[in-house]
Amino acid sequence: MRTGRLHALIRRVRRIERREVREFRRWIEDTDNLIHVSVLFFVPLLIGVVTLFSNALPQISFLLFPPLAAGTYQLFANPEGKYSSPIRFVGGLTLGAFSGWLAFEIARRFLYGIPEGAFQVHAGAAAVAVLLTGAITWAIDLEEPAAFSTALLVLLAETDTVTTIVGIDLSGKITFLVNIALSSTIVALGFVVWRHQFYEQRAEFLYETTQQDDHVLVPVRGEAAETVAHFGAQLASAHDAGKVVLMATVNDIGDQGPSTPTSISVGDEQLDEPARAVVDRLEQLAAAIETRDGVPCEVVVANAGPNESRITLRAVHETGCDLIVTPYEASMGRLSPFIRGLFASEFDVIAVRATSGRTRWRRILVPVRRSGDVAHAMLDFAQRLAGKSGQVAVCHCIDTERDRRRAEGMLANLSETFERAFETRVARERIEDFLTANAAHYDLTVIGSSTERSAASRFISPPTFHRLQDIDCDIAIVHRG
Repeated sequence: MRTGRLHALIRRVRRIERREVREFRRWIEDTDNLIHVSVLFFVPLLIGVVTLFSNALPQISFLLFPPLAAGTYQLFANPEGKYSSPIRFVGGLTLGAFSGWLAFEIARRFLYGIPEGAFQVHAGAAAVAVLLTGAITWAIDLEEPAAFSTALLVLLAETDTVTTIVGIDLSGKITFLVNIALSSTIVALGFVVWRHQFYEQRAEFLYETTQQDDHVLVPVRGEAAETVAHFGAQLASAHDAGKVVLMATVNDIGDQGPSTPTSISVGDEQLDEPARAVVDRLEQLAAAIETRDGVPCEVVVANAGPNESRITLRAVHETGCDLIVTPYEASMGRLSPFIRGLFASEFDVIAVRATSGRTRWRRILVPVRRSGDVAHAMLDFAQRLAGKSGQVAVCHCIDTERDRRRAEGMLANLSETFERAFETRVARERIEDFLTANAAHYDLTVIGSSTERSAASRFISPPTFHRLQDIDCDIAIVHRG
């Protein structure tokens, strides 16, 4: 009894641990969150490395650390920004120090009253240092905010101190200039490794749909089943290991249980005439998919039961699929019990409302509410469907103009994780009005299911797809398991 309780407790702890890991993964998939975590980890690490380097060489002045730390933060906080160039970072800081040294020499030779006390700087020298820094960095396009700090701090370096580096005697101010160049180079190298090996590859490390969602199960239901099956096949064909499983429920498959899917042939003697007709339809559709979409296709059937969504989820487990593509179903203005059951599962689900009859989608619109795993999954599915020759537009609606720059940055962060180019649009209007005016120009609109939102949030602001009944466009509703 005690052992059983212990095992139950261990299983519960593991479930909690897995849930927390999943929640953290979803949180870190937001590019802004990833950048903040990188700042908290890599900036202290690099400054620590430079400090360790400075402790080994006592002649390095601690004055170089304030601009170095500020510049390092700026590199990691905006890795795609204007000031996140390693060459600009090293060159700007070094030119700032050079400008400060040059200003000091000008002041010493041509001005009077150079202060002799510690931490005293001639006002004229400070002004000339800032002037030279701005002029030189602007002239050669190496403007760097932290360069103005090095220009002023070099004025505090001890003039009479002499340091020997590689056999050359250098004054304190020249030593400061050399040290800022070396230290900033160390930081820049660390930033380059982080940006190229991790940040620019974050889709491969963080976003699960990049490597998964290639084994697609399609419940063959309703009038749009064939269109939805081709939709799923195009998603699967984007990956080399992709496959499609067509599933239907029939009555009385011999001794099979009510929820056990099984592969079956058209001529199976266990089937009555209606059930054999269903399987015949699946086999013909599978052949069409293999011919047209070039992806392997299997057929499974299961005994019908009172809970169709549970039977479908059992089929997903049995066939090793990781994505469900199903026709959209509604009941009394809400999602049908079947769709709600699928959305409550741990699997990724796409509910397709196909009204146009097309089986190719080349112009796709993806409205996103915020960055994260759902938005990335929507873009991933859209670019798979569009193929190399199609076009994908990602959009976000704002309430006020002051939100525009933030929205543009969010869309840029989402788009740059993919190799293909996306059109990005920021509109100042309600999302319903925007889609009503623009969706007709596209073959498909991909939107989120909002299942990650709380019940209270969904009550106050219903999911967008509930308000899009009259849109003249196919709609794909994406749920992340």
